[in-house]
Amino acid sequence: MDWHYTFSLFAHGAFWQAAVTVIGLSLAAWSISTVLGMAVALGRQSRNRVLSAVLGVYVWFFRSLPLLVLLIFVYNAPSAIPELRAIVGSPFVAALIALVLSETAYISEIHRGGIMSVAKGQGEAARALGLPWRSVQLHIVIPQAFRVALPTLGNELVTIVKLTSLVSAISLTELLLVGQRLYTQNFKVLETLLVVALFYVMLVTVFDLALKLLERRLDVSRRRKTAAAAPAALPRGDVRHRRAVPHAGEVVISAQAATKSFGAAQVLKGVDLEVHRGEVVAIIGPSGSGKTTLIRTLNAMETVDGGEVLYRGEPVGYRKTAGGTYVPARDTVVAEQRQHIGMVFQQFNLFPHKTVLENVTFAVVELGKLNRATARERGLELLGKVGLAEHAAKYPHQLSGGQQQRVAIARALAMSPEVVLFDEPTSALDPELVDEVLAVMAELAAEGLTMVIVTHEMRFAEQVADWVVFMEDGRIGEQGPAERIFSEPANVRTRTFLDRVKV
Repeated sequence: MDWHYTFSLFAHGAFWQAAVTVIGLSLAAWSISTVLGMAVALGRQSRNRVLSAVLGVYVWFFRSLPLLVLLIFVYNAPSAIPELRAIVGSPFVAALIALVLSETAYISEIHRGGIMSVAKGQGEAARALGLPWRSVQLHIVIPQAFRVALPTLGNELVTIVKLTSLVSAISLTELLLVGQRLYTQNFKVLETLLVVALFYVMLVTVFDLALKLLERRLDVSRRRKTAAAAPAALPRGDVRHRRAVPHAGEVVISAQAATKSFGAAQVLKGVDLEVHRGEVVAIIGPSGSGKTTLIRTLNAMETVDGGEVLYRGEPVGYRKTAGGTYVPARDTVVAEQRQHIGMVFQQFNLFPHKTVLENVTFAVVELGKLNRATARERGLELLGKVGLAEHAAKYPHQLSGGQQQRVAIARALAMSPEVVLFDEPTSALDPELVDEVLAVMAELAAEGLTMVIVTHEMRFAEQVADWVVFMEDGRIGEQGPAERIFSEPANVRTRTFLDRVKV
C-alpha cells in the first residue's frame, strides 16, 4: 500500500467536487422521491380503483426494474425520442430522473406503512371537526406517518448515496468515476478505492447524524412530563334545570327508520330519534345494542343503508340517487355539516404532534373561521372552562386520561357546534378520573348545549339528561323523560337492564 499516495488523494480537488455531486444528487433524489412517494401511497389508498390500480402497477414495475438498466434507458431515451433532449439534457438530470422513478416506488411503500400505523381515530377526529380530506391528510395523517417512517426513510437516503456509484455508467463524474480514472492511470486500485470508500462513509455518517437530529426534533414523546392536576369532582344533587317540556321544540338532528349493516350483520334495525335544540339525550343499553353505531351515523362517521339521518332537514353524509340508492355526499358537503355537529370520542383522539392549545385552535384556523390571534384567545378561554388553561403548552402525552378528554371536549367546542355527540366519553378512563370529565359535561348541559351522549354512567344520565333512549338489538326499546325511565320504566327489558347496572 502506498499510504502517502492514499492520504494525498484527500487533497485531490476532483474528489471533493465529486462528493458535492453525490450530495446534491442524493438529497435531490431523496427529497423529491419522499414527496412523490407520499402522493403515491395516498393514491393507492384512494377509493378510485382505477387510480389505485395504476399506481400499484407503477410500484410493481419500478421496484422490479434494475436501477442500472433504468439509468441507461433514461440517458439514451433522447436518441429514440428527440423531444426528450430538452428534459434529459445532462447526465446529472438523467441520473436524477432515474433515481426518482425508482426510489419513489420504494419510498411509497415506506410511507404506506407509516400511514397504516396512524390510528384510525386520528383521521376520524379531524373529520369530525369539519376538515376536508385534503386538510386531514396534510396536517394530521402525513406528519404522524412521516414521523413513524423517518428511520426507514433515513435508511433509504443511505441507500441512495451508495446507489449514486452506478451513475458512472452514464459518465456522470461522481466518486467512483473519479477513482476509476485515477487507478486506470497509475494502477493503484486498492489505494484509490479505499479513499472512495472513505468518502462514502463520511457522507453517510453526516447524513445519518442529521437524520437522527431531525428524528429527535420530531419526537414530542421525549418532552419532559409534568405532574397532573387534581381531578374535579362531579357536582352532587340536581346539577341543572330540566327543560319544562322535555323533548319538544326545534328539531336539530334526527334519525328516521335508520338502518345500518356491516356485511351480513344488521346493527341498526329501523331507529327513530329526534334531538331538539338545547336538550340532553342519553343513549343507554347493553353492549352491542347499536348505541355507538347510531351516534356515529349522526355525523356521517358511518352512513346509513336505509331510512334517513337529517341535520335541519338535510341528509347527513349521503344523497339519494333517482333510483333510490344511497351514495356518499361530496367531501366538502360532509365537512361543512360536521362543523355544526361536534364529536367527542371514547379514545380522546387528540393529535399527538400538536400542543394542547394547537389541538383546540387548529381546525378553526385551518378552516378560516378565526385568525390565529383570536383563535388563541378563544382556545385559552375554552381550556380555562375545562380547567386546563395552565396546560396549554403541553403535549397530550403529558396529560392524564381525564385531562386529555377535557381537551377533546374543548376542541369540539372551539368549532361552536350546534350539537355535540359524546361516544362513551368516560369508558376509557380510570374510575378516579371519570368524575372530572362528567363535571365538565354537566356544566355544558346546564348552559343549554345540545348533547347526545352514549354512556354507561347511569347516575350521570339520571341527573343530567332530559331524554333517555334505551337501545337493545339495534332497536329503540323505550325512550322518554329521564325521571320516568329511571323511576318507572315501562319496558321489562329496560327495567331489567337498569336493575342489573345499579347492582
